[in-house]
Amino acid sequence: MANPNESNSRSYIMSMIKGRDTKPELLVRRFLHSKGLRYSLHPNKLAGKPDIYLARYGIVVEVRGCFWHGHENCSLFILPKTNRTWWSKKTQKTKDRDYRNEMILLSQKIKTIVVWECSLRSNCRKQSLENLYSKIVDSSDTFLY
Repeated sequence: MANPNESNSRSYIMSMIKGRDTKPELLVRRFLHSKGLRYSLHPNKLAGKPDIYLARYGIVVEVRGCFWHGHENCSLFILPKTNRTWWSKKTQKTKDRDYRNEMILLSQKIKTIVVWECSLRSNCRKQSLENLYSKIVDSSDTFLY
C-alpha cells in the first residue's frame, strides 16, 4: 500500500517547480545582459510567450529544461518509471507545442534559438553561452527585414 504522506510530499515538490525565472534562464539572461544585449521577457504578443526576445535581432531564446521538454539522448531526460504512458503523452504534447510555436514565430520572421539545460552545466557552460552569443550577433544567421 502506498504511503499517503508520499503523495502529499510529491505534490508539494511538483508545486515548487517554476516555469519562469529558473536558474538556467537567469544564467542566460545575466550572460546576455553582460554582453550588452537588451531583451524583453515573456512577451505576450509572441507565440508561446518565449523566455527571451531580442527584438533588434528578431530572435527568441528558449531556455528549455531537458526533463520537461523531452531532450532526446540526454541524461537529464528519463521517463519516470511510474505512469509512463501519461508522462510519454505529456512530453510529446510539450514537444508538439514547442514545434508549433517555433513555426508560428518563423512565419513572423523570428528565429528561435534553443538552449538546453544540460548545455549550461559547469563543464560546458562557457562554450555554450559563447556559441549562443555568436548565433545572435552573426547577422548572416538572422533574418533581416
